[in-house]
Amino acid sequence: MLSAMQIGIDLGTANLLVYTKEKGMIINEPSVVALDSATGEVLAVGEEAKMMVGKTPGNIVAIRPLRDGVIADYDVTTELIKHLMKKASKKLGTTIRKPNVVVCTPSGATSVEKRAIQDAVRQSGAKDVQLIEEPVAAAIGADLPVEEPVANVVIDIGGGTSEVAIISFGGIVSSHSLRVGGDRLDEDITQFIRKKYHLMIGTRTAEEIKMEIGYALIDHTPQTMEIRGRDLVSGLPHTIEITSTEIQGAYQEALLSILETIKLTLEDCPPELSGDIVDRGVMLTGGGSLLKGMEEWLSNEIIVPVHLAPSPLESVAIGTGRSLKMLKKLQKAN
Repeated sequence: MLSAMQIGIDLGTANLLVYTKEKGMIINEPSVVALDSATGEVLAVGEEAKMMVGKTPGNIVAIRPLRDGVIADYDVTTELIKHLMKKASKKLGTTIRKPNVVVCTPSGATSVEKRAIQDAVRQSGAKDVQLIEEPVAAAIGADLPVEEPVANVVIDIGGGTSEVAIISFGGIVSSHSLRVGGDRLDEDITQFIRKKYHLMIGTRTAEEIKMEIGYALIDHTPQTMEIRGRDLVSGLPHTIEITSTEIQGAYQEALLSILETIKLTLEDCPPELSGDIVDRGVMLTGGGSLLKGMEEWLSNEIIVPVHLAPSPLESVAIGTGRSLKMLKKLQKAN
């Protein structure tokens, strides 16, 4: 008898990832949907839709149906999952019929938000939908021994949220979730360039700036980058040069709020586990952890070793896929 396909989904604000134990990561696409605003028809999803952001005629809108790690537009999210499940079927060379799915949710999500995520995945054809908290999935995906009675600290900086959790014996001992992530840094860069240079840039340009010359709050040799946008005074295209130190200043406040959340979580740690943290350090996952100098900056601030997960962008999805076995064990234990 064929057992149902088991799939892990990381329903991220920036990217949607699908993982299967057999084939590993089969989908990693931006969480973007292009719609015909007149008919509501879905024209493109994922990478194809992201290419349209800021470049489409008036009747086509490219939207991100997930905000801060939770569903902002239910119907469009369901369409997005349906389309990507079809893509996953093609990649696997089989029709995924009623798979068992594990989806991650931000640890700060409300019960209503969690139910919306479950319903959206069921609508897309899943048989059984289990939820796992994002930090736990990130820890499993980063190969941490979450089932052991030792402190595993995970800092997961995603597109919409940053999650910090201390996990021991398969459960969360202490956690804090902050609705600040990579998207907020992009917004801060856009606002800064608009204010200082009266230049309008798109979110894709802001993301490129962050990836090219973005640094955490550390000393570094300043770098420059040429960017193009629309001059707000003349309305014409214009090119300027910006430096990495300016960009650091643009999102300093957002980074400091993430640091504050990390400190709050560590302060909540039971004394018995504090020693483990000093020895073992903390694990960084999520796209935001790839900001240059992030490990060095955090290590200086919290004075414990900071490690980068083997594949930070995929940790949550990998952990979600691997967690099915563990969820059964934990359910038996409880």
